[in-house]
Amino acid sequence: QLRLVESGGGLVQPGGSLRLSCAASGSTLDYYAIGWFRQAPGKEREGVSCISPIGSNTNYADSVKGRFTISRDNAKNTVYLQMNSLKPEDTAIYYCGGSYYYTVPCLVTEFGSWGQGTQVTVSS
Repeated sequence: QLRLVESGGGLVQPGGSLRLSCAASGSTLDYYAIGWFRQAPGKEREGVSCISPIGSNTNYADSVKGRFTISRDNAKNTVYLQMNSLKPEDTAIYYCGGSYYYTVPCLVTEFGSWGQGTQVTVSS
């Protein structure tokens, strides 16, 4: 059974950068598309970026295109989200999820095995 653990969140000033990690255990990551999602207070969870099982395909929400980059290292069983030029509106709890299906856009309903999330706060 796939288990995911997010890390790398924190407090950063606007314009700053963070790299989030999603570490997998319990199953080989190669079989899964991985998505990053976020949920701000009072809002629904939304897709940020997804990557196909071998990393040949990626997609991004319009709000993060050109600023965020998703990547994966299946040998390390880890998926990353590099976040640059962060804005206050990026503040949220970030979650990673796994799916047998790579979807465009990232659909929350297609993903599971959610981790506990990692808090990202962008504030001066």
